[in-house]
Amino acid sequence: MALVVNNITKDFRDVRAVDQLSIEIREGSIFGFLGPNGAGKTTTIRMILDIIQPDTGFVTWKGKPFSQHPQGTFGYLPEERGLYPKMRVEEHLIFLGRLNGLSKRDAAQKTQAMIERFRLEEYRHKRIEELSKGNQQKVQTISTLIHEPEIVFLDEPFSGLDPVNTDLLKELLIEGNQKGQTIIFSSHRMEQVEELCQDICILNRGKLILDGNLREIKRSFGRQYLYLSVEGDQNFWRQFPELQIVNQTPEYLVFKLTDRIDTNAVLTAASQAGRVVHFKLAEPTLNQIFVSKVGEAS
Repeated sequence: MALVVNNITKDFRDVRAVDQLSIEIREGSIFGFLGPNGAGKTTTIRMILDIIQPDTGFVTWKGKPFSQHPQGTFGYLPEERGLYPKMRVEEHLIFLGRLNGLSKRDAAQKTQAMIERFRLEEYRHKRIEELSKGNQQKVQTISTLIHEPEIVFLDEPFSGLDPVNTDLLKELLIEGNQKGQTIIFSSHRMEQVEELCQDICILNRGKLILDGNLREIKRSFGRQYLYLSVEGDQNFWRQFPELQIVNQTPEYLVFKLTDRIDTNAVLTAASQAGRVVHFKLAEPTLNQIFVSKVGEAS
């Protein structure tokens, strides 16, 4: 069973936000929606959830539209956070849990557990409007996950979270996925997508430009990058005119390779220049793939 997006299109006046998009998302997977600003990610998620209607095409989850599934089937964290500012944290979470089908007892128990896990004990009786942006983000995230939906949509879920709470959210997503939860999120933070997602798609100007299993996508690009560090002459690589440097960090230099580069010759020259500390041929990172594919499509 899967989430099937079949040839959906959406126009807003003279702007085509999503253009004949078709993808299939496996049940039980963690899926990353990627794309630059304005690519159509949020519009696509809203069409999937039946918040807005596509102009053409259709969406099904396990063979049925979302409107035909029971209450609490999905959780949705929108990019524009929506909380009731006058409500207190604990009552707010219990209220939203009950809206999504939990009994009063279960909602209270799950709220207590989540408040402790997200370290919100001292804020449980405070109004939402009294919280910092980061703590409001935590409350919003809890409200999305508290009823343990079978499929979760998260629009920029790591925005506003510090490193500690980013790791906590990642733990929760992994735990949910291990229990069979399907997780779909959009993000500009490629390192999180690369760490969590099995499958991805990249949109640009409403069109699908790449999709599939992330591991297979990276393998298809081959080992295009060389990570190199030498204690000695740092300019030895300039004897190779076709060696293109793309990044320089305190730890190593990063080069984009072509078929004309003899990496054995580069290693020999590096050894003659000094002590080789780091020499690694690697597939491109997701960020490098993203920049390349979006650049080609622009």
